[in-house]
Amino acid sequence: MTTTFWQRLDKAGRNLAPFAVTVMLMLLGMVPVPIPGYTPVAPMLTVISVYYWTIHRPDLMRPGVAFLIGLLQDLLTGGPLGVNALLLVVTQWVVLNQRRVFLSSTFLLLWVGFAMVMLGICFLQWLAFSALNATLLPFNTVLFQGLLTMAIFPSVAWLLIRVHRAFLQT
Repeated sequence: MTTTFWQRLDKAGRNLAPFAVTVMLMLLGMVPVPIPGYTPVAPMLTVISVYYWTIHRPDLMRPGVAFLIGLLQDLLTGGPLGVNALLLVVTQWVVLNQRRVFLSSTFLLLWVGFAMVMLGICFLQWLAFSALNATLLPFNTVLFQGLLTMAIFPSVAWLLIRVHRAFLQT
């Protein structure tokens, strides 16, 4: 049976869902919140999204997609070019290598796995910014950002599960 133009367009639109949701989460994470000291510790919503989509739809969250989203985030935030791209590609690579373990896990183990990945990403982010500033920066800001990201993981994962069920059931 041949697919019509509209069926192909629908499939292409649905396949863009992980990219679109990750970009929306990136933009949501950049919204200024009137809480003193919040900006440096704002949660890394894009890491949660890349983690989720790499486990459940690695065909749609490839390293190039993660790199492009990270580069866009670097450009929009005005941060050093390539740092977020590096963090997202490393996240995608680590999760892809452990995908089988994550797929057969309960949600609690997925959360623990995310916590371990997030701690590594926090260390890598701290290392990158320390190298770019040629000095050892305090680790507590990056640690609080990681802890806040770990804390909101269940609610963001719930949203991603809903999007996955709505648009990408195979």
